[in-house]
Amino acid sequence: MTPRFLQNLLMRYRTTGFHAVFEPRKPRHPLVRLLFGLAGIALLAVLLVFGVVIGAAMLAAGMAIRLVGKRGAAARSDSKGTVLDGDYHVVDKPALR
Repeated sequence: MTPRFLQNLLMRYRTTGFHAVFEPRKPRHPLVRLLFGLAGIALLAVLLVFGVVIGAAMLAAGMAIRLVGKRGAAARSDSKGTVLDGDYHVVDKPALR
């Protein structure tokens, strides 16, 4: 890709008005800038708290399932037994090919 091609591509991008979607201008008034900054920080804080709450709920649910699952598994293993009967044959190494 030549630099001329890239300049042409950049010029097309800038003249279509499509770049304004991805490059919004900052407001000029200092109080409006401060307000937008605080709103952004508040949004980040809300998302952080939401993520921590969801993560804690997932961990608590996983621990509860594990605790409840152990009780049922112990009762089931006593009734059926844990011994697995079966036959096996020793296979020589050349037969594995």
